Amino acid sequence: MAIERTLSIIKPDGVERNLIGSILKRFEDAGLKVAAARLSHLSQQEAEGFYAVHSERPFFGELVEFMTRSPVFISVLEGENAILRNREIMGATNPAEAAEGTIRKDFAKSIGENTVHGSDGPDTARDEIAYFFPSSQVYGG
Repeated sequence: MAIERTLSIIKPDGVERNLIGSILKRFEDAGLKVAAARLSHLSQQEAEGFYAVHSERPFFGELVEFMTRSPVFISVLEGENAILRNREIMGATNPAEAAEGTIRKDFAKSIGENTVHGSDGPDTARDEIAYFFPSSQVYGG
């Protein structure tokens, strides 16, 4: 098994409802550790840049508006198979389809306000981590 890093974002709906600790506990209980973290209020430019891959999709404007409405908690999680483990803990994008006990099943309000983001693969994780954290700010083994 490989030690990996992945980006995790607790979105505005999670931060607004004071869920940061509850969500981080789930990651830590699953063996992931926080290698970097910060609370940040994304600018429109930051949100548009981060979600540029979705810029041609009809939901892009709504996504940017949502991600900039209040602070987000951005972290780098590290551990064995961190990318897959993070995605399993988050659950399906649509909370109605998410497995019982996942973050999105338990906390998400809707497919649009689905509480968390996680990288979907190694290349994405590397790029997403670099988007928010210089390597000097990421700690761990």
